[in-house]
Amino acid sequence: MNQHSPTLHPHETDVDIDRLQQYVDVLDDVLDYAQDRDYNGWDYGDGMSSRVLHAIPFDNKWFNLAVQEFIKRSPVNVRPLFRVEQRRNFKGIALFAMANRTRAQLVPWFDGAGDADRYRSDAASLTKWLVDHQVTGYSGFGGSHRHRIQHPSGRSGPRETIPNQPNLVSTSYGVKALLAGAEFDQRYPDIAKTAVDLAVDDLDYRRKDGGAVMDYYLTHPKDSYTLNALAIGARYFVELYDHFGDEEFRERAEEVFDFVASKQTERGGWYYREPPTSSHLSMDNHHNGFIIESLLRYEHIVGSGRYDDEIARGIDFYARELFDEDGAPNFDEENAYPRDIHATAQGILVFTYAGQYDRAERAIDWALANMYVPEEGRFYFRKHRFYTKRTTLMRWCQAWMAYALSEFVASKIAGEPSHGYGIDTLRAATETA
Repeated sequence: MNQHSPTLHPHETDVDIDRLQQYVDVLDDVLDYAQDRDYNGWDYGDGMSSRVLHAIPFDNKWFNLAVQEFIKRSPVNVRPLFRVEQRRNFKGIALFAMANRTRAQLVPWFDGAGDADRYRSDAASLTKWLVDHQVTGYSGFGGSHRHRIQHPSGRSGPRETIPNQPNLVSTSYGVKALLAGAEFDQRYPDIAKTAVDLAVDDLDYRRKDGGAVMDYYLTHPKDSYTLNALAIGARYFVELYDHFGDEEFRERAEEVFDFVASKQTERGGWYYREPPTSSHLSMDNHHNGFIIESLLRYEHIVGSGRYDDEIARGIDFYARELFDEDGAPNFDEENAYPRDIHATAQGILVFTYAGQYDRAERAIDWALANMYVPEEGRFYFRKHRFYTKRTTLMRWCQAWMAYALSEFVASKIAGEPSHGYGIDTLRAATETA
């Protein structure tokens, strides 16, 4: 790893192992749920993978949209009725790979049904799966959604096929998983490094308004910019800089972060897109969390203070307006409902990385009390004001909560944010003591 002067956090000397054990028990059950299903499951936007839809002998975009949105928005899970195919999700597999690797490292501290070899084996096989299922025909490593999505403007390919179109967010989590999993194959970091070429050449990295932008995905409109995706893309530049020490990667990250930082509102949050009118989403919860997390990661690696003001204002907005005091996530700055498990997971990550462990714990405890089925090891999707959508989506619910729980526990044990890389620094320190 390239050596910098990152932001340091005090080592946790008063960790309550018994309390953390409760969270590790949940983590184990969530990972068991996923492993039992070979990490396949339903996904948020998977309606176009309905075998019933595929059997209909005509292909009309408005009919496709109606089916897709009905499956997505139904208050009960109609996916079995529509025979929606359960698949692995690229981003979800990256999250599961990192969660399993971290869980293996936690074995010396916590009891559990599985041993370190089991978790490490899953982490290794899932990381390899990312390499085997990267997009093909592009300039570098990238990840794609695994279900077709019908838009009013059209669709990228046949509805029954798996897409081969990279996007910044899936790619970024794939890069993180490959860097974290370098112990499994020394070639992984070099593969991850090629994701810079994909961003520059295929996703059109370009200067804009004193900074730089990229396309979230290949067919993204050129006159609008998805801010959280830009931040997550910039994050993988700076993580590659951390590994390889290439100043170009840091400079590109800063150019994109500069653009994103400039779009922070006086309120402290970020709209989903720039301009704000280009999306129906406002300053919603987990997308703001993505931006804050990415800026925190930059400062953790570079330690320059370049975005300290934006981070402070962003976290204040995030904690004050997007979460209740009991840890419940609000949907956006104006609406409490629906309360989404993905927002909870992202809140756990942001508050953990910011060192606000009390807030992270409140988010965990709220989710366990309101969105978790302990006898099954699964989390619900969303809690509306008058009903709960009890569907479990493998990436949206299980992968995100497994990753968030593993990050919280590892960061508490290590006394500093782990950011997906586990507790390697602590292990090295204890083994040489």
